[in-house]
Amino acid sequence: MSGAPQIIVEPLRAVAFEPFGKVLAGPGEPGRTRFNDFLENARAAARVDLSIATLEPTALPMLAQTLERHPYSSQTFVPLKAARYLVIVAPDRDDGGPDVERARCFLAAGSQGITYRRGVWHHGMTALDAAAEMAILMWCDGSQGDEEFRELEVPFEVALPPAGAKL
Repeated sequence: MSGAPQIIVEPLRAVAFEPFGKVLAGPGEPGRTRFNDFLENARAAARVDLSIATLEPTALPMLAQTLERHPYSSQTFVPLKAARYLVIVAPDRDDGGPDVERARCFLAAGSQGITYRRGVWHHGMTALDAAAEMAILMWCDGSQGDEEFRELEVPFEVALPPAGAKL
C-alpha cells in the first residue's frame, strides 16, 4: 500500500490484550459480570463522560498516522451495533511517546467491548464491514489533559493476514 511498516491483525484475546486493558464480554449465561476494577480516574475534579459514537466502516489495508491516549482516565468502548472492529494499541517508548515498533492490532467481534488502561496509546476506533455504534465511557474535566494526540513520525499500515491464514 505505502511502503510503511506493516502490522498484521490478530484476534482479540484477553491474555494478549492484558498489557493494554481489559476485554469485556458477557457472562455467557444469565447473570451479570462487573468490570469496575478496570475503570480508572486519576483526577478528583473529572466527571464521568458517557457518549455514543457512530463509526463508518474502513477498508483494509489502512494507514495509521495518529495515536491518542488519555493520561488520567481509562476509556471503555461497548459496541451497541457492530460487526467487526479494530483495536490498535502501542506501549510507551522511554520518552513517553508511542512505541509504534511494538504496536499491535486486534480484531474484535461485535460482542466484545474493551477498556483501555489509563495512558495507553491507541488509534481511533475503526469499524470494519459495516457502520458501528459504540458507547464510550471515560472521565473528563474539560482541560487539555483529557486527551493527547501524536502524529506518528513513521506511520504504519494495518492489514489482514494473508489469504488462507487463520485469524
